[in-house]
Amino acid sequence: MKAINKTHLALALAFLLALPLAVSARVPKRIYLEKTRVACVGNSITYGMTLADPATESYPAQLQQMLGDGYEVGNFGKSGTTLLRHGHRPYTEQEEWAKAKAFKGDIAVIHLGVNDTDPRNWPYYRDEFVSDYLALIDTLRQENPKCRIIIALLSPITHNHPRFESGTQQWQEEIQEAIKTVARIGKAQLIDFHKPLYAYPQLIPDAVHPNKEGATMLARTVYSAILGNYGGLQMPITYSDNMVLQRDRALTIHGTANAGEKVTVNITRPDAAKGKVQNGGKRKKGEQPRRVRALKTEVQTATATADDNGCWQVTLRPQRAENNLTLTISTDEKQLVYNNVAFGEVWLCSGQSNMEFMLHEAATAKRDIPKAKNPSIRFFDMKARWRTNPVEWDTAALDSINHLKYFADTKWTVCSPETAKDFSAIAYYFGSMLQDSLQCAVGLICNAVGGSPTEAWVDRADLDAQFPQIMRNWTNNDFVQPWVRERAALNMKKAADMKLQRHPYDPCYLYESAIEPLQQFPIKGVLWYQGESNAQNFTTHERLFKLLVEGWRRNWNDAELPFYYVQLSSMDRLPWQWFRDSQRRLQSELPNVAMAVSSDMGDSLNVHPTRKQPVGERLARIALHNLYDFSNVVPSGPAVKEASVVGDGIVRLTFDYADGLSTSDGKHPLTFEIAEEEGLYKPAEARIEGNTVVVMAEGVTHPRFVRYGWQPFTRANLVNSAQLPASTFRIEIRGCSCLNCTNKANCTNKANCTNKANCTNKANCTNKAECTNKAEWCS
Repeated sequence: MKAINKTHLALALAFLLALPLAVSARVPKRIYLEKTRVACVGNSITYGMTLADPATESYPAQLQQMLGDGYEVGNFGKSGTTLLRHGHRPYTEQEEWAKAKAFKGDIAVIHLGVNDTDPRNWPYYRDEFVSDYLALIDTLRQENPKCRIIIALLSPITHNHPRFESGTQQWQEEIQEAIKTVARIGKAQLIDFHKPLYAYPQLIPDAVHPNKEGATMLARTVYSAILGNYGGLQMPITYSDNMVLQRDRALTIHGTANAGEKVTVNITRPDAAKGKVQNGGKRKKGEQPRRVRALKTEVQTATATADDNGCWQVTLRPQRAENNLTLTISTDEKQLVYNNVAFGEVWLCSGQSNMEFMLHEAATAKRDIPKAKNPSIRFFDMKARWRTNPVEWDTAALDSINHLKYFADTKWTVCSPETAKDFSAIAYYFGSMLQDSLQCAVGLICNAVGGSPTEAWVDRADLDAQFPQIMRNWTNNDFVQPWVRERAALNMKKAADMKLQRHPYDPCYLYESAIEPLQQFPIKGVLWYQGESNAQNFTTHERLFKLLVEGWRRNWNDAELPFYYVQLSSMDRLPWQWFRDSQRRLQSELPNVAMAVSSDMGDSLNVHPTRKQPVGERLARIALHNLYDFSNVVPSGPAVKEASVVGDGIVRLTFDYADGLSTSDGKHPLTFEIAEEEGLYKPAEARIEGNTVVVMAEGVTHPRFVRYGWQPFTRANLVNSAQLPASTFRIEIRGCSCLNCTNKANCTNKANCTNKANCTNKANCTNKAECTNKAEWCS
């Protein structure tokens, strides 16, 4: 009996061993006893409207290919449908909804709400959106109680949509917030169809429907959400050896990992025991000491778990300035180690060509490059892969630019003659002065791009909401400087479709390719040198500059982020004097911004003056005075404060930072002008009296305006004791003037009555109303 059983057992075992081979020979693919059903519920975007072949190119079709045979993906998209049951075409009244319910999906991916932005829908029925959405989810759960619900934030509706400004943009934002509420209350997983596509408007040619590549992005978003696969542990581009982390503040470190993965962040320093005999023990006579590997002392550690969307972050305690640390970030599957990490001061240096201008191009290059050896200064230098020179870019370059691949890969490097020579000269001199003063590590991130206009650096969300006109057909748009449009058109000449081609000068492009990739890397502040490509329209620039500063501060979640900029230099190019004065006035219109004057460093014929050291050090002076308690450091040249009449045709100007007021060349003050009427200025004689300047001009008896340095290329020479120059300015004289007093009853300087003969009571002229010739009364 036992023998028979053994024989049967042997035969059965042989059969089972052979079975997989036989099955494999007949069915090469994996066998699934039961597939996971994924129901894609939505509108025309889900269906695949405008695609050549929705059956293979729609996001559900591409999702099927990504997930493989273990899944069955159903496309239940219906064009033109609304989530709202009182909308113009409710999804829940369509045949596709009946099919979706019958499908009884194990997973339901819902993307509805785009058509609810129609003016027939949202303005009237917005109050029903959340309840209608929750009812739709409840219905799917009734069909399959175990159904996993995933709901998507709306894919973008771009600025080219015909109703964008009449309500669509605002209502889309309101619906996004409503969807977040639905996810929270309905305990649904929230995914984002907006963010992946938002920086790629060329993938949404008709302003609503993604093309095939856009559909691929949506499919990948759903794929990662279903499987929790986000490519494992990954960090932003700013993480590498030699990096500088911001000292003395709570520090957020964040990245991505697969959903549910535990991430550990460690900061360690070399142990003082390095090189000692192992265990500190004694050694026998003649025995060589046994060295131990350098140990590490833990400075800080923190842990986090990646959420459903693969995001994680930890917050470290404020860390004092220190060098030669190691940052280790790890999961069970992967470890990232960054060596020679420092805690110090981190500054972002951005703008256009005068910030990009490299140290080897500066007037001081031969003197300073050989001395540029400082391991406490670190560079993160983001160089453009294609300069915006007057050339036609090839199609490969244009394709890379469309995919926001404009900047070459880079990493943190230590300051040396080799690394410094190709780095921003202004940023280098700023960092050198800062490092010498603070005696801590200084990290400088530079992403400046020659010729770039302000609008290229502004967050798309801000332009969408507040200035969408500048994005529309931008290469033929008068808001954009003609030179900018012409250069971009030349670079893009080989593009297959100019309307769908991106360029570094395209509104928002550099924000999306140079600011967003930094992923809020902690910084102390921003240095900015830009404006040449917006100087033709200072009023437009004022709007853009405010949007830029506010948007960057929001990005870094710091409403007081220091923002220090360089005023345009001096060059024989109209209308730079107006633009410089606009920049001066912007200081008083935004908090925690300051301006360094550079007009005395200008070149009448060269838009790229080579004397960069003083400019970089003037920015450093501002930072040292404003942020680092160096009260003895003068941050600015004389800054005009007020102008007032002090005698017949005589005006006195007062200034901040006016100690030691003098001229840079020892001559009398130059380039002052005064006028009774705007546009009719006369050269003024000016003299310094203490910390004030007194000006007058022959034939100007009732001055109302004073201006200084009001030439595109100016030889203005007013400075203070720190030899810092005064800015170009135009100022209206305080109060009213004799013939143009609008409120003579409130005139405060009755002693200046120019025609006392007409006053009925000269001895007691205390009441304006008593003056018989009010037109002659001077204030």
